[in-house]
Amino acid sequence: MAYLFTSESVSEGHPDKIADQISDTLLDNFLAFDEKSKVACETLVTTGQVVLAGEVRSDTYLDVQNIAREVINDIGYTKGAYKFSGDSCGVISLIHEQSQEIFQGVDREDKEQGAGDQGMMFGYATNETENYMPLALDISHKILIELAKLRREDIDITYLRPDSKSQVTIEYNDDNIPQRIVAIVVSTQHDEFDEDDNRMLNKIKKDILEILIPRVKEQLPEYVQKLFNDEIKYHINPTGKFVIGGPHGDTGLTGRKIIVDTYGGKGAHGGGAFSGKDPSKVDRSAAYASRHVAKNLVAAGIADEVLVQVSYAIGVVEPTSIAVETYGTSKVDMKDGEIAKKVGEIFDMRPAAIEKRLKLRNPIYRETAAYGHMGKESRTVTKIFESPYNGRVKKEVELFTWEKLDYVDRVKEAFGI
Repeated sequence: MAYLFTSESVSEGHPDKIADQISDTLLDNFLAFDEKSKVACETLVTTGQVVLAGEVRSDTYLDVQNIAREVINDIGYTKGAYKFSGDSCGVISLIHEQSQEIFQGVDREDKEQGAGDQGMMFGYATNETENYMPLALDISHKILIELAKLRREDIDITYLRPDSKSQVTIEYNDDNIPQRIVAIVVSTQHDEFDEDDNRMLNKIKKDILEILIPRVKEQLPEYVQKLFNDEIKYHINPTGKFVIGGPHGDTGLTGRKIIVDTYGGKGAHGGGAFSGKDPSKVDRSAAYASRHVAKNLVAAGIADEVLVQVSYAIGVVEPTSIAVETYGTSKVDMKDGEIAKKVGEIFDMRPAAIEKRLKLRNPIYRETAAYGHMGKESRTVTKIFESPYNGRVKKEVELFTWEKLDYVDRVKEAFGI
């Protein structure tokens, strides 16, 4: 019997995503000036205020207040009418030094480095999209990325404010193949209108349907474009006016959008957030490594859909378990447990090995903090960091290394395909 599946996304101007971006930008700056920094930085944003908290051990010192303000302005909170602005908000720092008890179990030489915490992490991949991501989430992200571009262009739609959300529902058949898009929800913050509310809402709906959606469709492969149809139920700002938004409308906290950050409800999630954490925290690094494993397995033709679980004990070098679920889509004559054993032989899942393989001690995290940590294209960029205390640093870094298909040949060789 056909079934429906839904995923959502939130914009870079959503309060929780503002918090994530501030936390990850602080992390990037610590790593840029001291790659051995140990960081667990949390951010809270609300009306006119930012609170920074967490634990840091580093040889560098940063102007964390100024960094937070720059992030807020970059996102687009630059006007007093938003009740939250990078130039005028208060920034309180409560960051303190990391516990020595945690540090002694994690800070060991190279391969003997223990996991920064206990827990289980998941990685997922499916061949239903070109980037091996769940389709509903992929479209939801694209809608908001394009909406942010329209906001910054300030040409076709001039009333947009930074806060927005999207949601996509897709119908699947019994063979788990997408058949059609059933519903799309877009809620976008906007300026006050001079006209009445009904005319305002009609204008927003018209612009979303006639400007935004066609721009999104153009980016999609033909087989996905065919899923759009005349029967899609569009819910555009379904609650009505959305003038009050961002941190003035809702308090934002680091790590509250972990499903948006990963697979939109597909697969599984171990519960640990990513943003603000350096790669010694396996909540982050092992989740990236598990995605890298799952994506390379699917790309190599091992299965159409793969979920990888890895678990750790704090301070312990080797993972406590590695598990693989192929949902009955395996293309090799092996049980999932046997596939998992092979994965452990191909991929070194010790924390230090993950850091080295995926180049995670670089300042690469600001780019992960909005529109998903998975499914982006790996690329090399040059980043510049400036500090009144540390001077200027220029670094060439590789982003989203866990999205590379650099293990496909090794996987095929190991599985004899």
